[in-house]
Amino acid sequence: MLRALSILLALLVISCGPVFSAAADETALRVEVKTLGGSPVERASVIVRFVEGRSIIKFGRKIRTTWETRTNTEGVARVPSVPQGKVLIQVIAKGYQTFGKEFELDQEEQTVQIKLNPPQPQYSVHQ
Repeated sequence: MLRALSILLALLVISCGPVFSAAADETALRVEVKTLGGSPVERASVIVRFVEGRSIIKFGRKIRTTWETRTNTEGVARVPSVPQGKVLIQVIAKGYQTFGKEFELDQEEQTVQIKLNPPQPQYSVHQ
């Protein structure tokens, strides 16, 4: 009985190996959004879109590839689980230029700092 239990436990550990290693292929992402002067930008929309990387299939199902959230009062937005690889981060905030850039996620926890520019002046060819 003890031998059968040991074999069953060994098989369970072997079969769960890919599950534990799959978690290492994800990143807990923190996005800090600030003005050029360093002030936090509150309630900015942060869109994270998975572009390419290690895998977007987990347990035989496609996993989520787009996340949308807003920054808090400190200008921070968090996405708890993003597949490692290339992501596009877009930030939209009232009174600032829209930001968009690709980033490579390759750590278990990663922080991306974004500085928003003020809007460009409007030009017209008609006076």
